[in-house]
Amino acid sequence: MLKLVLQIFGIALVLVGGLWTLQGSGLLSWPQESFMLGQGEWAIYGLIALAAGLVLLWLARRSSRRPPPRR
Repeated sequence: MLKLVLQIFGIALVLVGGLWTLQGSGLLSWPQESFMLGQGEWAIYGLIALAAGLVLLWLARRSSRRPPPRR
């Protein structure tokens, strides 16, 4: 269950972080009314979110490699 939650949040952060990075750097002008377009700080926030998402995905993958606990 924890693995699934980490994967869902990880994928969401990677997608949102990528969008924020592209919008903030001015490479993506969608949607036109977005306040993030061309704003450098949003590119930085996007990179942080993207990195956090990759860490969550790495943790989810790592948790599946652990042997089950002994009882």
